[in-house]
Amino acid sequence: MTSHITLQDSFAARQRIASGIRQTPLVASPSLSALCAADISLKLEQTQITGSFKLRGATNAVRSLTQAQKDAGIVGVSTGNHGRGLAYAAAQAGVRCIICMSELVPQNKVDGIKSHGAEVRIVGRSQDDAQVEVDRLVAEGMTMLPPFDHLDIIAGQSTVALEMLEQAPDLQTVLVPLSGGGLISGMAMVMKAVNPAIRVVGISMEHGAAMYECLKAGKPIFVEEKPTLADSLGGGIGLENAYTFAMTRDLVDDVVLVSEAEIAAAIRHAYWEERQVIEGSGSVGIAALLAGKIANPGTCVSLLSGQNIDMALHKRLIDGEDVDISAEPQNTGGPDA
Repeated sequence: MTSHITLQDSFAARQRIASGIRQTPLVASPSLSALCAADISLKLEQTQITGSFKLRGATNAVRSLTQAQKDAGIVGVSTGNHGRGLAYAAAQAGVRCIICMSELVPQNKVDGIKSHGAEVRIVGRSQDDAQVEVDRLVAEGMTMLPPFDHLDIIAGQSTVALEMLEQAPDLQTVLVPLSGGGLISGMAMVMKAVNPAIRVVGISMEHGAAMYECLKAGKPIFVEEKPTLADSLGGGIGLENAYTFAMTRDLVDDVVLVSEAEIAAAIRHAYWEERQVIEGSGSVGIAALLAGKIANPGTCVSLLSGQNIDMALHKRLIDGEDVDISAEPQNTGGPDA
């Protein structure tokens, strides 16, 4: 099976980033355990410093740069959370940072990135459009740190799995939000290296599930990005994908898709039953469990990957409103992967 990083890389990343992130709790979910007749726990990665797991990979990547690369400044494309993590890690290291984003990214995520001192550039209506501006800045000399298809990013994200295995040593099934694959490929590498019997399931949304479609096609392909409550899972995997496609294909046991209604129900459940505020992308594991899409979960951990939801939208959802995100005005912020 393909793995471009090793367990040793994950431990090295954990040591490298230890002073820049926080270890996040794992808590039991009596409500989900009862509903699923299983032992369900939640990994609260949304309580990370920047509200998302993305800080792990960003910190590892920034701290692995040469001084010349830092001096050149860093640039990245993001649907929000990678940009926020990169902005925070860059600020901690005293490095200039520019984040390029599409119009589909919610304004609260744009504001979150700016709050850490990074410059934001809104370009087009997809991550691919925003990547064009990144490529231009790289041609001018800046250092690109992509949101997922980068070995230091993957190694940083994989440290979630090291914590999870220490907190749940009898783990049988892990549910991981799936977008470009930087998180799940690193986590799956760790899980399979420690115990190949652990089932790693990627969860994505029905609207624009890029990795799912690429896996079906057997290669990276273009997938249209669509408005979704799980906006942080939006974007393609890159036609020249070097690492995460092969690792996801070879190390992940299954991929499950959830609907917009199921995502909304999971956000409500997380708030009313678990007392957790999570964004759509962080809710997809709960969504799959509530919808009965995970057979025989056993001792199972669902990763809550982020909390950076627009709070006005969150209130509408928890109040029971049937939100059609495709009909919502999109961020044209003109002047939050």
